[in-house]
Amino acid sequence: MSQQPEQLVYVVDDDQGMLDSTVWLLESVGLKALPFTNGRDFLAACDPRLNACVLLDVRMPGMGGLNVQEEMRARGLDLPVIFVSGHADVPIVVRAFRAGAVDFIEKPYNEQLLLDSVQQALSRFAVQPMAGAGLAEVQARLDSLTPRERDVLLPLVRGYTNREIAEQLDVSVKTVDLYRSRVMKRMQAETLPDLVGMAVAAGLVDPLRLRG
Repeated sequence: MSQQPEQLVYVVDDDQGMLDSTVWLLESVGLKALPFTNGRDFLAACDPRLNACVLLDVRMPGMGGLNVQEEMRARGLDLPVIFVSGHADVPIVVRAFRAGAVDFIEKPYNEQLLLDSVQQALSRFAVQPMAGAGLAEVQARLDSLTPRERDVLLPLVRGYTNREIAEQLDVSVKTVDLYRSRVMKRMQAETLPDLVGMAVAAGLVDPLRLRG
């Protein structure tokens, strides 16, 4: 009988406290976690043959998470990447998803959300998160938006602030706040990175037109 390959999570974060707590969380549910405080050490140790995924911090000294992701692709290290960041500004989120990230989670993270994302990545169903029925579902949600909600969605996922959107549409910031919450609800997006991921999957976001 062939043995089930061990599931492994590579955790890359320069914040030692965050690294320790994430490793403890993963091990508490029976997952093996390998911690790294920088991207270069991780790349040197990474084994693409394993049933593994990568929890990757965006902002690290020396080699940031997006650079690590690019280097993984260059080396053919085809493992699912979940970004974790306290700085989820839209251009970074879009770059991460376009380069193949399977999720983008904001710090401080919800523990169950993180574990769910890791389990999904390890199951390998998440490598193309918006394929097939998923993309059709996203498109159906987009089609349900009113023209005004769509007017707010597009600049929102391109990185404009509520105030800038209000000026563009010649409405009050309060009105934009209202439409923004309605867009999030209709799109079933918990966070802005969720919304951006859907917009990228649906081909709504052109990275050349992003802010920042």
